[in-house]
Amino acid sequence: MVIARALVEAVKAAGHDAELVTTPSNPFGQQASEYLATWRTNVREIGGRPVDHVVSLRYPSYAVRHPSHVCWLNHTMREYYDLWDEFSGPLSPQGRLKEGVRRRLMHAADNWCFRHHLKAMYAQSTTVQARLKRWNAVASTVLYPPAPQRPYRCEGYGDFIFVVSRLAPLKRIDLILQALATPAAQGVRCVIAGEGEAEGALRAEATRLGLADRVTFAGRGSDAQLVDYLATCRAVCFVPKREDYGFVTVEAFSAGKAVVTVTDSGGPAELVVDGVNGRVTTPEPAALGQALADLYTDPLIAQRLGAQALITAGRFTWTGVVDTLVTQHLQP
Repeated sequence: MVIARALVEAVKAAGHDAELVTTPSNPFGQQASEYLATWRTNVREIGGRPVDHVVSLRYPSYAVRHPSHVCWLNHTMREYYDLWDEFSGPLSPQGRLKEGVRRRLMHAADNWCFRHHLKAMYAQSTTVQARLKRWNAVASTVLYPPAPQRPYRCEGYGDFIFVVSRLAPLKRIDLILQALATPAAQGVRCVIAGEGEAEGALRAEATRLGLADRVTFAGRGSDAQLVDYLATCRAVCFVPKREDYGFVTVEAFSAGKAVVTVTDSGGPAELVVDGVNGRVTTPEPAALGQALADLYTDPLIAQRLGAQALITAGRFTWTGVVDTLVTQHLQP
């Protein structure tokens, strides 16, 4: 929703009328009815005004019907694609068979939508582009989202590493905690912002690892608090597993802060260049801990990498996104 709202604001800033339309959402297991409801969603007019163009972003919004429709894909339903093994592994044989049938039907529905509903397909990262090619045999153009339009700033390079994420297993906050517990990272302070189903387990893990005096769980917080943390941290650590894109990276860059990530993080690892605007390590506690320690013990390194991160952020603009997704497709 963050990307959708930012896109709407950017389209309005470019002089167009724009509205955010959310398609119906059903409980897991009712994907067929969800597709059908999305198919039936009227996007030809809003409030009695005709709609000239539609941009869809993720499953199942690309099932809507409009003659001028492009998709800027964040992700399909990943449980039936790249997360299939993790999702289906714990299921009973009968459950796996049932979900396998749903998976095949969803692939067929997605393939039909991608080939018959769209004027153009854009992917929000090379990671998403590769998934489309592998699973759907669909070509796409990569178009990276810029950071949301917030008052990012840099007030220096403080004495903590900042982590912001939903606290869920795929975000691998546990890997960061394990890295902080390695000998190289002794003394490194960390603030973790966010909430989610793994929060209790992560707090317990921090206590077990003896990190209670160095790790602060700050909760979800407001947008203003997020900007403040980015403005004052030493660097940002973001190590999700096979992330579609991840706004955290470009938000940190926009605040002039380096990002520490790992090789299998997907979207973040596409934007971070090791030793240029951040660090990219193997997804192992020792390697990650050493990278965090290097930035923590030498603020000049953090400052140098952060300066390049700010330059990287400047390469992505909402004006360019609107030109690509909207303006060029409205031209006769």
